[in-house]
Amino acid sequence: MANDKNTRKDNRKKRLLVSLLAAFIIFSGGYILGYARSLPTGGILPQIITNTGGSKNVDFNEFWKVWDTIGSKFDGNVDYKNMLYGSIDGMVKSLGDPYTEFFNPDQAKQFEQDLSGTFSGIGAEIGIKNDKLTVIAPIPGSPADKSGIKAGDVITKINGENTSGMPLDTAVSKIRGKEGTDVTLTIDRAGAIKDYKITRATIDVKSVKYSIKNGILVISASRFDDQTASLIRQAEDDGISHNVHGIILDLRNNPGGLLDSAIDVSSEFLQSGTIVTEKDVKHGKSQTFSASGNGKMTDKNKYPMIVLVNGGSASAAEITAGAMHDNGRAQLVGEKTFGKGSVQEVESLPDGSELKVTVAHWFTPNGVNINKTGINPDVEVKLTDADFSANRDPQMDKAMGLLAK
Repeated sequence: MANDKNTRKDNRKKRLLVSLLAAFIIFSGGYILGYARSLPTGGILPQIITNTGGSKNVDFNEFWKVWDTIGSKFDGNVDYKNMLYGSIDGMVKSLGDPYTEFFNPDQAKQFEQDLSGTFSGIGAEIGIKNDKLTVIAPIPGSPADKSGIKAGDVITKINGENTSGMPLDTAVSKIRGKEGTDVTLTIDRAGAIKDYKITRATIDVKSVKYSIKNGILVISASRFDDQTASLIRQAEDDGISHNVHGIILDLRNNPGGLLDSAIDVSSEFLQSGTIVTEKDVKHGKSQTFSASGNGKMTDKNKYPMIVLVNGGSASAAEITAGAMHDNGRAQLVGEKTFGKGSVQEVESLPDGSELKVTVAHWFTPNGVNINKTGINPDVEVKLTDADFSANRDPQMDKAMGLLAK
């Protein structure tokens, strides 16, 4: 059965539902996970193999002519491994699909670490506030926290380099680094300037945080990984023990993750009904996934629910939001979601490189593929830069108001 959890766990090939968005935090990034599959191997100079597939009319003589010409005539060092990676990367990019990507071994390792939630860095969330690189919050017990970094600190320099006008992702890449190495941040705290030398360490970041406010269980999920559903169950247990009367599931800036995780999380709140349908049009395959019926907070009368979304809510987050909405389980509050309706698999290559390839598209319970269009909220509430800079959250305030007794 498509909705049989045990069958999925035993036979699954891990599916990816990941947007191109990055959660710009020191310990985070895109979320990718692959699985091993045996593929043809070869040396630096791959052999020509007869192909009876779609490439049978392609003349590879031009490719090999260029390859051989570079090897024999290029006045410089030739790195054949990089040439091979570049050739594969160009081939993948020619498809015009932003979600089909090739990763060399270093890139593949980084993406694998990202999905696991374990990173080497200083353990602090950063963002742009009032056009300045600002610490949103250090993780308790992290190197940043132990060094004295505080929420609201403005990072004016990274290893002496001025951060004015520096893109957020660039800043993140400069602050992250190998465990045991140091990074120096110049901090402006209310006009007082001080350098902080911080030694990077391995940071383990859970995908779920929760709190109970005014009798409402507020669950924030930053990604959909192997642990997300179990962490949400822990939050539910605490909420049930405190007799909460409502749920807010915050999926804002959640770029996605694993398909199975989205199905398991949705099942925690849905008693029955379709969660998502996956369609492989090229091969004429379709599979529908339904709620397991074993969730702890599926009673919508006892536990009314709001799902918070915005333009950073993508893929697996959109599947969960769409399932809650189309089944009448929850209202969506916030802003239109990102719009990624495709599914990827990762092929692990023998040398540690990986190919992430789009293998299907998914549809909401109402049969809608939201690719490039996103999902519109039931209640639109904007969160402006001014709100962010002033630590206001009108979207959360609206959700709390809708659930207030």
